[in-house]
Amino acid sequence: MGDEGLRRERPTLSDVAGMAGTSVPTVSKVLRGGTDVSPATRDRVMAAVHAVGYARASRATTPRASAAEPDASAMIDLVVDHVHGTWANGVLTGVEAAATAANVDVVITIARPDGNWVSRLLRRPSRGAVVVLVDPAPGQFAALEAARIPVVLVTPMSEPAAPAMRVGVTNWDGGRAAAEHLLGLGHQRFAVVGGSRMHLYSRARIDGFRSALEVGGGAEPTVVHGDWDRARAAEAIAPILRRPDRPTAVFACSDLMAMGVYDAAKAAGLRIPDDLSVVGFDDVPEASWGTPPLTTIRQPISEMGEVAVRLLLAASDQGAAPEAADLPRVDLSTSLVVRASTARPVA
Repeated sequence: MGDEGLRRERPTLSDVAGMAGTSVPTVSKVLRGGTDVSPATRDRVMAAVHAVGYARASRATTPRASAAEPDASAMIDLVVDHVHGTWANGVLTGVEAAATAANVDVVITIARPDGNWVSRLLRRPSRGAVVVLVDPAPGQFAALEAARIPVVLVTPMSEPAAPAMRVGVTNWDGGRAAAEHLLGLGHQRFAVVGGSRMHLYSRARIDGFRSALEVGGGAEPTVVHGDWDRARAAEAIAPILRRPDRPTAVFACSDLMAMGVYDAAKAAGLRIPDDLSVVGFDDVPEASWGTPPLTTIRQPISEMGEVAVRLLLAASDQGAAPEAADLPRVDLSTSLVVRASTARPVA
């Protein structure tokens, strides 16, 4: 079959409209980010785009900006679920540094639960989106692909619904390094405070920690979950610290939750590191401000933002989307930062 036959087989807006039970103008409006479409219709159209595999021919032949609109080459989107806290600010710092070096502006979009952040991206010109701690649904991925908007995911919380460029860190290695440090100090009884049970990077950190214990002869750790929250982490670990055979060391999968362990230890009358060693994960600035300063696994937070922007701009410059097998996935190295919250256990 020639090229003409292949073009006829490519899914069309009519195919999307038929599956979504709506009109071609409505489909076109959704894919332009139109605001006068109900959420239910928008979701049906995005699901239909994903189901039929619709995509515009190429970015080169379907410009997203008119002469009256801002220059799409001078703008990228940063999609985040929040901007509070030093972790989010660290990523933003890296994104801003790389964007400034490339002479592009950054537009920040908060991804609220209604999913309307995709429509906001669709209706403004941009070279693409860096998406941080947000998992696009299959229909959202499909709508962005249909509009030829490149996407780079930073630390996705679950396996992406579609092939995507990704930037993360060596979470499994970080968990392993935390356990090896504690084993080297002579600890044998452990607890772990994980984040969300569903998040890939929390599970990877726990799995790396467990693997090192298996090799090093440590006991199976008691695992609780603090959902990335200081107060919840304190509440989850508190009963563990009151046991007669309580752990002598705790690995928290974030520095914020490690501060919750500090709170629970203080309430239980335990001194850190004399009675309890604590290791965190992230190396946010607060880690060095604790009493005592926190031993932690450093992840290069700002560097993740920088790398994500560079990948995004490179993909935008290529014009045509690469094959799924060629989509880059970058995992930056973690490292152990030893401070005063870990010591040999009291005999």
